[in-house]
Amino acid sequence: MVLKKLLQVFCVKKKDPKKKGKSIDPLWQASAPHSNMSVTADKSILNPCSSGTGTALWMQKHEPECSSSSMARTEHGTEINHYKSFNQFDVVQDFSDHHYAKKSPGKTTKEWVKAIQSDWKLLQKDLPESIYVRVYEDRIDLLRAAIVGPAGTPYHDGLFFFDVRFPSEYPKCPPKVHYHSGGLRLNPNLYASGKVCLSLLNTWWGNGCEKWGKSNSTILQVLVSIQGLVLNDKPYFNEPYYKNSANTTVGEKNSLAYNQTAFLLSCRTMLYSLRKPPKHFETLVARHFLERERVILDACSIYMSGTVVGSSVENGAKYASDKCFADFKKSLVLYTEHLWTEFAANRTCVLELKKEASTADEIVPTS
Repeated sequence: MVLKKLLQVFCVKKKDPKKKGKSIDPLWQASAPHSNMSVTADKSILNPCSSGTGTALWMQKHEPECSSSSMARTEHGTEINHYKSFNQFDVVQDFSDHHYAKKSPGKTTKEWVKAIQSDWKLLQKDLPESIYVRVYEDRIDLLRAAIVGPAGTPYHDGLFFFDVRFPSEYPKCPPKVHYHSGGLRLNPNLYASGKVCLSLLNTWWGNGCEKWGKSNSTILQVLVSIQGLVLNDKPYFNEPYYKNSANTTVGEKNSLAYNQTAFLLSCRTMLYSLRKPPKHFETLVARHFLERERVILDACSIYMSGTVVGSSVENGAKYASDKCFADFKKSLVLYTEHLWTEFAANRTCVLELKKEASTADEIVPTS
């Protein structure tokens, strides 16, 4: 089998419950290669003054039963049992919920296999501490990645998931990348349909090294570019139609308002991930939000007080009390309530799982 040969080549082992991966560090700031990743003007771009309330259902504030948690609903026992560790790179089996699961790998070549081998090695060695990857035992053409939103942006502390497919022409052509949008467009480069607009993926124009290159471009470069260049502090200006308004009074005002809406949609994405985490990332979702829930709720609180989205408490600038901020505050109150409820459910279930694991560790088999 091709996979077994791959595993032997660079010593990838199946998940070891005793082996801990790198710790979650949501504050890591990505550095990325140069890339033009703008997108064309689109009427579906976020309205800077949009409330972003959507159709989320109101929920009572209470401590939910553990059975309602995504951790308890997961079908992957190993993910639950090994919640204490989550390796940044690992090989898994079930790819049934992958966006490209029904796409055939097609006729492949030795060059294709060699390119994927090289990518796997690079990911194992150089993944930043805020990007996590799973590859599939029976479908080496597929990959799934989770990216933590960088600090200082409207995406801070969020988890964003991407499905990747290596076509049979790879690496002559770039990989195909699908964003788990949940139907939301929280960035000009990340469409509600899941399309990722990036020069490196040849989904937008670019010159020279901005475009995909057979000999020098990698999937690691793609992931780091998404984190550092797409999920940036002023995504409003990713849109070429508005790029020229940067550093103008009107442009900067619209950028601040866009960040408000982007943060609200990031909160909705957090809720979506907590309620239905992608396969094999249940543990990451539970751990990440258990560790970051206080930071996220504190951020919501200071943003409701008028602090600019993405700013720290100490040096945060304040908004003018205009209509855009009033709508943002009203929506954020609602989403804070939803987040509080989901964080409580997550916290309760993780604590119960810890107790179960501790009890299991104490059981001594009888001969």
